[in-house]
Order: sequence, then C-alpha cells, then structure tokens
Amino acid sequence: MSKPTVAVIAQGAMGAGVGWRLAQNGVDVVTSLAGRSAASGERAKAAGMRAVPESEIAQADIILSILPPSDAMGLAQRLAPLLTDAKRKPLYVDCNAVSAELAIAIGRAVAATGAPFADGGIIGGPPRPGYDGPNIYVAGLPGPARETLQRGGLSIMPLDGPIGAASALKMSYASISKGLTAIASASIIAAAKFGASDALHAELGISQKAVLAAITRSVPEMFPKAYRFVGEMEEIADHFGRPSSAEIYRGMAKLYQEIADDQNAGAKAEVAALQAFFRAR
Repeated sequence: MSKPTVAVIAQGAMGAGVGWRLAQNGVDVVTSLAGRSAASGERAKAAGMRAVPESEIAQADIILSILPPSDAMGLAQRLAPLLTDAKRKPLYVDCNAVSAELAIAIGRAVAATGAPFADGGIIGGPPRPGYDGPNIYVAGLPGPARETLQRGGLSIMPLDGPIGAASALKMSYASISKGLTAIASASIIAAAKFGASDALHAELGISQKAVLAAITRSVPEMFPKAYRFVGEMEEIADHFGRPSSAEIYRGMAKLYQEIADDQNAGAKAEVAALQAFFRAR
C-alpha cells in the first residue's frame, strides 16, 4: 500500500510542525517553496517535507492550507487552475484563522474547480515532541481523509456542522484567549506609566490567581508573534459582525501592531514594561 501524500502550505511554525508530525508517522509530505524565504526552506527540510514545484501540489491526496489569514484566499485562487486540471481531485482543507464568511468564500472558490473542500480550525501550538496537540477541528471532512490524517498523528476533531463551523469555533476561541492577552498587555502598559505595575501584579496574585497564571504564560510568548495576531484580530472582528464587538477587536489588532512595531523597530519601551511586569518575583 502506497503512502498517502499530503501537501502542507506553507512552512511557518505551524505548517512545519504539522508537516513534521505527518512525516514522522509515515506520510509523504510535500510543499511548495515558490516565493518563500531560505528560512522556510530550512524549516521544511528539518520537518521532512519534500519540496516540489507548485504545479505538482494538486497531485497530493490532501492539501492543508496553513497560512496567515491574509494569504488564505490568495492560495486557493492561485491553485484553482491546477485543481481544475487535476484528473484526481485532492481534498482541500483550509486550516487558517479566518472568519466563517471567508472560509465559506474560499470553499466556493475551491468547489468551482471540482475539488472537495473542508473547513478547519487549529487550536493550540505547533506539534512538537512530547505534545499531542494541537486540536484540528474540521467541518465537512470525509471519513477516509480523517483516517489518513489521524494515522498521520494529527489530533483531528470532526465537527457536525456546515462549512464555516470550524472557523467560527477558532475565531470565538481566539477571541477569548488572544483577547485576554491583549487586554492584559494594554492594562499592564497603562499601569506602568504611573508606576503601578508592582501593585497590579500583587493584587492579581491576591484576587485573580488564575488570570495572573494565564497571562504570565501568554503575554511573554506573544512578543515575537504579535505581528501574526494582527490579521487574526481583524478576522475576529469580521466574525462577530456587530459593530460594537468588531470595534473591540479592531482595536486589539492595532495594539498588536503597535507591540510588533515596538519589538521589531521601535524603542522596545512597551515590551520592556511588559517584561518587567513578569520578571521573577
């Protein structure tokens, strides 16, 4: 019996991690490095992903799209001619942090090629040794594809719902988890301006122990990833729809952009304030 072939695009931390987990469990994992950086190529090689021309991606059994939200529709449109021409259509699974509405639109673009489509949402960090996650929730996933991905070591959580259900779950979950990180960051930065950081930390330790424990993990981990959260917050704003909720998450997108700018090209004053809050006590 031949190995199943799964195409994973692209080779960021999550894509490379998913590719590594599949390759470790006997799946032939292919990817396209067209337009990608040398670092992406190195991650792909380390993960055991086999680089092929993009023209061969549609020959896989399953395509997993794992990209920044802003690139999700572009990939589907770019692969559409290849999918249309493919005699044996691969299953296209969009695993990106996009709103349900965008997932439905991507599904329509893929369906127009004759290829089947499934809507996915990833919750948790990239696969790594000693960690069984993340959980990948999928709506519209056929049984054989589910078995292939589960045998490949992925934690597949089928959803009994329409296309858009998995993306809606991902958006609502991230609105809580990354929303709390944003609220905590903004609050800590504001307290630091008036020298109230130590008092804020002490009070959280008294009255909000669970919150303090959660943000002690999530805020420092966010610094190098803040730029990636910008698009996700914008997708969450679209997910909620109602103007009042959308405004909250568009504001969080701006906050994450400010932190990313401060981290990468700014004075690092805000990052320093956040780091000081979580220093060993």
